[in-house]
Amino acid sequence: MTRTIFLLLVCAALLPSQSRFDVVEATIPEMRAAMEQKRITSRELVVLYLTRIALYDSKLHAVLTVNPNALQEAEERDRERAQGRVRGPLHGIPIALKDNILTHDIVTTGGALAFDGYLPPYDATLVKNLRDAGAVIIAKTGMTELANWVAGAPTPMPGNYNAVGGFGFNPYDPRRDPREGTNDGRPALATGGSSSGVGTAANFWAANVGTETSGSILSPANQNMLAAIKPTVGRISRYGVIPITADQDTAGPMARTVTDVAILLGALESAAPDPNDPATTACTPPPGRDYTPFLRAEGLKGARIGIPRAFYYDKFEPPGAAGRNDLPAFGRASSEGLTPEQARVMTEAIDILKQQGAIIIDPADIPSIVNPDADKNFLSWGQCGGIGSVKGKDANCSVVLKYGMKRDFNKFLNTLGPTAPVKTLAELRQWNSTHISAGAIRFGQSNLDISDEMDLQADRARYEADRAKDLALAGAHGIDEVMNANRLDAILFPAASGASIAARPGYPTAIVPFGTVPNAPTPPFPAGFNAKPAPFGVAFTGLACSEPRLLELAYAFERATKRRVPPASAP
Repeated sequence: MTRTIFLLLVCAALLPSQSRFDVVEATIPEMRAAMEQKRITSRELVVLYLTRIALYDSKLHAVLTVNPNALQEAEERDRERAQGRVRGPLHGIPIALKDNILTHDIVTTGGALAFDGYLPPYDATLVKNLRDAGAVIIAKTGMTELANWVAGAPTPMPGNYNAVGGFGFNPYDPRRDPREGTNDGRPALATGGSSSGVGTAANFWAANVGTETSGSILSPANQNMLAAIKPTVGRISRYGVIPITADQDTAGPMARTVTDVAILLGALESAAPDPNDPATTACTPPPGRDYTPFLRAEGLKGARIGIPRAFYYDKFEPPGAAGRNDLPAFGRASSEGLTPEQARVMTEAIDILKQQGAIIIDPADIPSIVNPDADKNFLSWGQCGGIGSVKGKDANCSVVLKYGMKRDFNKFLNTLGPTAPVKTLAELRQWNSTHISAGAIRFGQSNLDISDEMDLQADRARYEADRAKDLALAGAHGIDEVMNANRLDAILFPAASGASIAARPGYPTAIVPFGTVPNAPTPPFPAGFNAKPAPFGVAFTGLACSEPRLLELAYAFERATKRRVPPASAP
């Protein structure tokens, strides 16, 4: 690593002294304009970003692998531009990828030690789309190992930890957690999920591509003060992305502005359905795959926005919660709702929406959240995970993720052919068990274990029944019912709190940076540790394929507020 940093600094020394362009907080349109005006080249952009990585990543651990060909790729984009060939708005723009997205020429690990140093035989479809659009893939980002489907209870893997790179740190407070019992190296301010937004927040690249099964785009975007959109499942091809389950997995863009998110979303989407991913027939791309016409400053005027007070804002106890230990984490005890500081942020956000002409429907409670029948209540029906959800103890949770992981991970491994480091999920579990001394499965592998015990034939009926219940509670009698009854354009969730319910039917959500709240965990930090505030965004959730409208709402809100501030820890 020392030699790599040295080489990057040498590259930085080669940057022309007349270059005055500053990449810190620069947007994609600003970079594009600077290249068009010949104030900077793609190569110079890459050098500036590599220099920042060299200077600051030892503190943040945002990068797992730097693309060794990044400078050459940038030079090729510069030659094309000089010849009058510009591929699109991402031409020459440095973009980072979550390390579960396959690139044939950059190591892809998923954070798993068994994949350390692995070069895949092909590019993911979304990578091909990005390269066709002229983007320069600059690096692979840190992530929670295998998108956080390795270790659940009793020792759940902390967010943004993986065996290849260790812990990632939040640039808004990049210190370790000092509390007894959690002082194992994890960050004091959570990074938010398995798609690291750390490098984008710290200006290591223009934007990054994350993936989400249930919260892993929205949560890190929220925690790192980023804009993002978790797309409808199927809008972006998942071919070549290490999966958890095709029922809920999607890739999506994370950036510092909604405009940058919209530009990246258009480049990620294929012009036609991908034959390698049947779900890509779900949504029709906008003309030219261009989402920027939907970025309207007046987009909130007349918009109907619902406020799901019960559970998401206000204290609410799920039916039958008293005395039960088998409920999912979010429904096990009485929800205390938002803290006073969080409530203050959301009250201000709602007031701004009203000032911008939005029609606020408050409350617009989600029927499956407030249903008094526990069997029909979403909060009483979590996803099975961890050692407590082994066969025989999984009657009150959905097996969709643990079943889907075995089905889709094994299918994914088959696409790697003879190059696959392991051939099956069972083989990965065995490899992990025999490499503990090398650093594998520091927190165990209970999620992999409960997935591998599934019988894809014998358990198929149970999986199908649970999948149907997921769709009924989260979709038909959840988001669909409240939106249709109130003719809503979107539901407004605090931060990433709506990720789980939107994930089951695969619905899209756009999140926008907005405020900060105290970082006050339980148990508290020791006296003398002055925790810095945690970012806290607002999220707009809609029905399938509603990304254009959600981007319109998010952009108008961003324009009216402009609350994002860069982290002081990475100047």
